[in-house]
Amino acid sequence: MAVEITDQSFQEVVLASDKPVLVDFWAAWCGPCRMLGPIVEELANDFDGKAVVGKVDVDNNQNISMEYGIRNIPTLLIFKNGEVVDKLVCVSPKELIAEKLSAHM
Repeated sequence: MAVEITDQSFQEVVLASDKPVLVDFWAAWCGPCRMLGPIVEELANDFDGKAVVGKVDVDNNQNISMEYGIRNIPTLLIFKNGEVVDKLVCVSPKELIAEKLSAHM
């Protein structure tokens, strides 16, 4: 299951992780986000133990969203060693997201 990431937990869960981290920036009112949600959950199961997969609700965590310039949702950021190494904006196929995440393992 994807980890719920907040402004308060972002440092610990994402930036301090020793594994690659896929972060889904989303909102409950966003139709495309709801389409992507099940894919993110599948990826969380597929990459369990190999990568961290989490979600940031942009409405409730505006500091992180602003810090990373999230203007469109859904946006997926991939972090490695605390740095953004890849980005996808909009709904993307599971295979493409998995390929991009695997490239940073």
